[in-house]
Amino acid sequence: MKIAFHGAARVVTGSKHLIKLDNGTTILLDCGMFQGMGEQTDLLNGYFGFKPSSVTMMILSHAHIDHCGLLPRLVAEGFEGTIYSTPATMDLARILLLDSANIHEQDADFVNENKNIDEPEQVPLFTQEDVIKTMGLFKVVDYGEEIDIDDRVKLSFTDAGHVVGSAAVHLKIIENGKQTSITFSGDIGRYSDLLLRSPQAFHQADYVILESTYGDSLHKDQLPIEDLLLEIINETCTIKKGKVLIPAFSVGRTQELLFALNSLELKGKLPDIPYYVDSPLATQATQVLRNHPDVFNNGVKQLLKVDDDVFNFKGLRFVDSPVESKKLSEDPRPCVIIASSGMAEGGRIRHHIKNNIENQKNTILMVGYCDPNSLGGKLLAGEKNVQIFRQYYQVNAEVKVIKSMSAHGDYQDLLHFMSCQDPEKNKQVFLVHGEYATQQKFADRLREKGFKHIAIPEYHQEYDLD
Repeated sequence: MKIAFHGAARVVTGSKHLIKLDNGTTILLDCGMFQGMGEQTDLLNGYFGFKPSSVTMMILSHAHIDHCGLLPRLVAEGFEGTIYSTPATMDLARILLLDSANIHEQDADFVNENKNIDEPEQVPLFTQEDVIKTMGLFKVVDYGEEIDIDDRVKLSFTDAGHVVGSAAVHLKIIENGKQTSITFSGDIGRYSDLLLRSPQAFHQADYVILESTYGDSLHKDQLPIEDLLLEIINETCTIKKGKVLIPAFSVGRTQELLFALNSLELKGKLPDIPYYVDSPLATQATQVLRNHPDVFNNGVKQLLKVDDDVFNFKGLRFVDSPVESKKLSEDPRPCVIIASSGMAEGGRIRHHIKNNIENQKNTILMVGYCDPNSLGGKLLAGEKNVQIFRQYYQVNAEVKVIKSMSAHGDYQDLLHFMSCQDPEKNKQVFLVHGEYATQQKFADRLREKGFKHIAIPEYHQEYDLD
């Protein structure tokens, strides 16, 4: 048995891990898109490192684009097997992939309309038709249910607490009369998440493929999230009469922000200004979360007994049309705008930032991980001039961050996740989905907990599993 790492190898994006059994069966764990990698991004997304038609089956940990975003491309290039996921992950994947396909098609059309006559036609990475075909391959598996996906392989999911439907993947594989257990963490959530249940414990594994995004960080803020939001909104909108712009992932982060703002409104503290979610995708994702209340933690379930919609409050408006979004971007009045993408690399938030970044009354509030090469990463790094749509803008707006809103666990959460394992029985921990320097430091923390065999795979590196 072998495992190869074709993405999220010493980087925080593009999750793809391929298990090959001795009988030729191949199991792909995630099929994510590379994001925020600068000029390398298109090249990385155009090459899998394996032949899609050779993959027997695919298992999806959750629906974030850096974990599911190349599934339609995989199908378009010949994959015909089953895609296993939780029910909520399938629901989210549908809307995220259709949205992504629409963007790819529009980008290709724009390039083709403006290209020189001797330049080749731009082809989208995948189409909406590819997405529809992909969704027909899904088979859902509930948390805690164990199923046979092959005569030698059993699959089960446990809740990873990262986003709605997110799961840690557990495989039991029989080869040569011996059982090998492999756990893939997917992305691990917080043990004190605003909305979701904590990550669940799991049975002893021989091999663990472990995400390490925040393997050297603690998500500690001096004040609770609600208080930090209130302070920033009051200072920017009430005192300076400016705007608060929040780049936020459509799935997970936007819903956490709405929940926190709703809590302030229930307590009578929310400033009386307009609040906008300028992302049709976030609107759909919020409805998916409403449709799966089983994933909520006990605190949210109790709140639902007195508030039937924890994602809605006075002054909130969901923006749909591009025309309305453009008017909002150009409106100088104080407000709060939440829009994707979370790294400010695409989507409507870039237009809002472009139109407001040079005004010192405004605040750009970062609430999640940003690749250093992304616009969000450059703002967090304190760059004074940034490029947006091929033009440079001076950063006069204040840039702030709420670290504790990350949906990824910090190193304490990651160690907690691994605390159900006996290090003496663990043959290997593979660290993925992290920057290399961070992974090296987290590997030292794991060693302090008794895990002796830790590997940090390189891109396309393959390992033999005993």
